[in-house]
Amino acid sequence: MSTSRLLAASFAPLLDFVYPPRCPACGSAVGEQGGLCFECWDELVIPSDPCCESCQRPFGDRGPGEGATCAVCLAHPPVHDGIAAATLYTEVSRKLVLALKHGRRIALAPMLARLIAARLPEPDDSRVIVPVPLHRRRLWQRGYNQAVLLGRQLEKAGHGTMQVDALLRTKPTPSLGGLGRKARARALSGAIGVNPRRRMAIAGRDILLVDDVLTSGATSTACVKALKRAGARRVTIACFSRVLDEALAN
Repeated sequence: MSTSRLLAASFAPLLDFVYPPRCPACGSAVGEQGGLCFECWDELVIPSDPCCESCQRPFGDRGPGEGATCAVCLAHPPVHDGIAAATLYTEVSRKLVLALKHGRRIALAPMLARLIAARLPEPDDSRVIVPVPLHRRRLWQRGYNQAVLLGRQLEKAGHGTMQVDALLRTKPTPSLGGLGRKARARALSGAIGVNPRRRMAIAGRDILLVDDVLTSGATSTACVKALKRAGARRVTIACFSRVLDEALAN
């Protein structure tokens, strides 16, 4: 056991005495820091097969079989090379995301990253891990980029080598909620680009694009396009939660 882990284990009883472990989603007592209670674990929805061959959108029991492509990908072929989502966006996953992003619960990052890693192929340190960037104004306000926190944990687990500033958000963008596909594309036009100093690290490589939540996909699409213009071979999106209300209804 490393020195840091030994120290953490030594101080764990004192930490639990001062700050009794609570479920970060509902506040119920749990056995250890950073864990979820049984009820909240049970309410997490993990995407499952069969799913879309292109985007991994779960079909549910009433959908087509393995190897099929969903209607969304048929209508708008994705620029990415797959999506690895740990959960579908539900009330519990929403609380976890908000706690990490706005509640400064950065200690949640290891647990959320472990759930993402469970949806990835075997560890491969030849990949490049790239977090979805924040504009510097948003970064100053929040103090950290939650995608970077998740990416660091995936790097520790052997899923790639981190390039924190491979992508830059060169201008602030408005909230994309309620905007149509074309309006979202206009809002993001020219907002995200590859850092010129990182082009050599991107060209010809497999990329793991990391974010906390995948909603409409507009931001991730802008990131994927920028990475592929810089010569990336494949770009897989890795996120903790994915908004797919129609999948939850299956």
